[in-house]
Amino acid sequence: MLDQTVCQLGATTAAVALLCALTEKGQATDAAASWSRPAVAQGWESAAGAETTTVFALTGDTIINRRLSTFRAPGVDDLFDLIREADAAFTNLETLVHDFTLPGAQEAGGTYMGSPRWIVDELDWAGFDLLGLANNHANDYGAEGMRSTVAALSRNANLVYAGVGENLALARKPGYLDTPKGRVALISTSSTFPPLSIAGAQRKDMAGRPGLNPLRHTLKYFVPQSTYDTIATLQGHVDQNMGEVGSAPLVFHGAEYVVGNKIKIGSKANENDLRELQASVRNARQQSEWVIVSLHAHEAADPRDPRMPAEFVIESARVMIDAGADVVVGHGPHFLKGIEVYKGKPIFYSLGNFIFENELVELQPADSYELLGLDGNSLPSDYYNMRSKNDTVSFPTGRRYWQSVVAQVVYDDNRTLQEVRLHPVSMGFGQPRLRRGRPYPSPANETEQIFNDLQVACAPFGTSVSYENGIGKLLWIG
Repeated sequence: MLDQTVCQLGATTAAVALLCALTEKGQATDAAASWSRPAVAQGWESAAGAETTTVFALTGDTIINRRLSTFRAPGVDDLFDLIREADAAFTNLETLVHDFTLPGAQEAGGTYMGSPRWIVDELDWAGFDLLGLANNHANDYGAEGMRSTVAALSRNANLVYAGVGENLALARKPGYLDTPKGRVALISTSSTFPPLSIAGAQRKDMAGRPGLNPLRHTLKYFVPQSTYDTIATLQGHVDQNMGEVGSAPLVFHGAEYVVGNKIKIGSKANENDLRELQASVRNARQQSEWVIVSLHAHEAADPRDPRMPAEFVIESARVMIDAGADVVVGHGPHFLKGIEVYKGKPIFYSLGNFIFENELVELQPADSYELLGLDGNSLPSDYYNMRSKNDTVSFPTGRRYWQSVVAQVVYDDNRTLQEVRLHPVSMGFGQPRLRRGRPYPSPANETEQIFNDLQVACAPFGTSVSYENGIGKLLWIG
């Protein structure tokens, strides 16, 4: 059973026996704390058989509330070995580390996120060393929630994070990881966030504002004349020339509307944010051998087909490569999007989920219950049941939210992209709440679904996916 809680195989048989004995007695055991990393990253054999210089393991969103080190399913050990044996391994940590003693912010990024402090050791045990923190949940518990998370991560010397800070400059600052294959810089930014989440600049006469590293953007909706007229009426405009070339733009709720032949959403990155992010990448390029940019973006080009990234997301990712990034890894919508190879560097527009336990957050503030019409006597399980209407709507019903890949990006000795391997992952779609969310290698039927989805998502970017023996390979020209 996927949810059977047994001991993860450790470094020695004796250690495993001791761990199992303690677990059987019901004592609290921290397998993660006893695990130690390999001193040197292991080599990796390419399809051509030659050892390559640098391997990155990349995953999408991690919302973790159960131990990984006690989870067993077929192939799980091999899955985490992929992460541990990489020269650098990344995930987007889309939760906060705190004890639920802090007040929730007035507005959250969805579920008010909170996870136990032991998840830090679990992430280390899994092999991760690069964590993106800029996402729409960074401010769920205000500045103190951010500080609690940073403090918990800072106690583990193996983990490097980026994307939040006490002011804008610190939020934009790269985190640096030293590896035997060179220094790796991580820059983490988000285009999706509640307005009060973003960091503010510090002045010589005024403190900055704690928060995340933002990539703001503006939207332009192309709509039929009839829709435009309705919005203009709502906005209070009556100028009959509105919508014609040269007329004043119609702005409603922060978005611009123009008349078009078909419905389309245009978008553009905030020029100042993009310029400062470019500067961060250029700085990191001078200070490290490798640069990874993490981009958390929910936005899509068309709400009717959310697989295609918004225009500004594509623009920004390419600008990051132009500035010197070696990889752009996207996440946010909780499902896979396409992969592009731009000027020889990979852009993952979304790697979906890796660990998805947003229904196992222990507590929720009153705001969450009130939003669903639940009274003060309601419990967390009541909230999650009501939100998903007992698993009949939202995330529990969407297969794509529970299927993803671990991407291996392989560069050769000349810093040329040699290979992108894609290892399919499932998280228990269709299972009860307690048996879904943790990753394991996909069974054959789900593997086919995952690569079919990726094939469709990659087509607009001129890439495709082949797979053999359950492992995918990205194909590109150039």
